[in-house]
Amino acid sequence: MNNTIINSYYDRLPGSYLFSTIAKKIKEYQIHNEKADIIRLGIGDVSSPLIPAVIEAMHKAVNEMSVKETFHGYGPEQGYRFLREAIIRGEYTPRGISMDPDEVFVSDGSKCDVANIQDLFSTHIKIAIPDPVYPVYLDSNVMAGRTGIIQSDGRFSKVTYLASNAENQFQPALPKSPVELIYLCSPNNPTGTVLSRDTLQKFVDYANEKGAIILFDGAYNCYIRDESLPHSIYEIPGARTCAIEFRSFSKTAGFTGIRCAYTIVPLELSKLHSMWLRHQTTKFNGVNYITQRAAEVIYSKEGWKQTKAIINDYMETASMIRNELISCGYTVFGGEHAPYIWWKIPKGQKSFDFFDHLLSTCEVVGTPGSGFGPCGEGYFRLTSFGDREQTKIALKRIREML
Repeated sequence: MNNTIINSYYDRLPGSYLFSTIAKKIKEYQIHNEKADIIRLGIGDVSSPLIPAVIEAMHKAVNEMSVKETFHGYGPEQGYRFLREAIIRGEYTPRGISMDPDEVFVSDGSKCDVANIQDLFSTHIKIAIPDPVYPVYLDSNVMAGRTGIIQSDGRFSKVTYLASNAENQFQPALPKSPVELIYLCSPNNPTGTVLSRDTLQKFVDYANEKGAIILFDGAYNCYIRDESLPHSIYEIPGARTCAIEFRSFSKTAGFTGIRCAYTIVPLELSKLHSMWLRHQTTKFNGVNYITQRAAEVIYSKEGWKQTKAIINDYMETASMIRNELISCGYTVFGGEHAPYIWWKIPKGQKSFDFFDHLLSTCEVVGTPGSGFGPCGEGYFRLTSFGDREQTKIALKRIREML
C-alpha cells in the first residue's frame, strides 16, 4: 500500500489507547496465571443493572416497534423531541437554565461527540487541554494534526497544557499564550475534582474576550453532592456565547452498553450550531427509538428516584475506597463529588510500574495516572463503579499488601 495516502498524524499517537494498553496487560497476566482472580477497578464501566423504569420503558418501546401504527424507522438525527424536552426539563430547568430543544443533540456517546466536535474547527488553531484529563481530547487532536510532535517530557509541542494538581487545588490557571479551543472537564476524569464557579467564570470571560470556544465535558455532573457547585457551564454568565457542553447517560443511568448521550450547542453560536447539525445529519443516523424512550423515563419521578439510588450507591463505594486508602496513610483526592479516586502512590514510583505491582501482588486493576497526561505521573485512578463486595475484597488485599 502507498503510505502517502495514509494520515501520518496517527503515527504521532503515543502507543495504543490507554484502556487498550491496560486490557492487553491484563490478558498477558491471565495467560501466565490461569487461576487469577482479578478485581477490576480501572475502566469506568458500571456494574449495576438498568433500573426497573428503564427496562419497562424499553419493553413498551419494543412492543410499539412490533405494530405498524407505532413502528419507528429513521428518526431525527438530532434526537426525538420528547427526549430533548425531557433533558431540558430534568437537567437544566431545575438549575435555572433556559434552553431550546433545538440546542440539544442526542447521540450514541459523549466520547464520540468529544472526538467528532473538533471536525468543526481549523487544523491550525491552538488548543488547551487540562493535565491530567480524559485522553480522547488529546488523541483526537493528534489525529487531526493540531498538536505538533511529542517531546521528551511527554507533552506535544503545539498543545497548551493546563496543569490541574494539588498545588493549585485542581483549579487550572488560564492559558499563558493565546488559544482558540479550550477543553474543560468537571467533575474531572481522572482526578474526581470539581471546577469552582470562580474558575469557570474566569475561563468564560477569557473565551469571550479572546474569541475562543470552550468544550465542557460534564459527563459526571450528577455525582456532584454539593448543590452549590456548578453542574453545567451554562450556570456561568456569558457561557452561551462561548461554550459547548457534553453530557452522557452512560454513568448517570448505566447506559454504557446501551449508548446514549447528548451535546448542547447554544443558538448564540449560530455558525457552530448549523455546522454541528450538518455534521450529525451527514455522519450520524441517530440513536434508536427504544434507547431514547429508555433515556426519557429517567426524568420521570420514579425513574429519577431509582437513578439517584444507583448514583448514591456508587458514591458510597467511592467513600469507602477513599476512607480506606486514607486510613492506610495515603493522600487521595476525588471520591466526594465523582466516582473516581485519585490515589497518590508512594514517592518515586512510576504509575505504570505501580499498575504492574498491584496486579501481580493483589490481582487488583486500576488506571495509571500517567495515561491521563504528564501531571498524572505519581498517581493512580480507582473507580467506584465496581461491585461493592468485590471492591471490599480488593481493598482488603491492598491493605494486606501494604
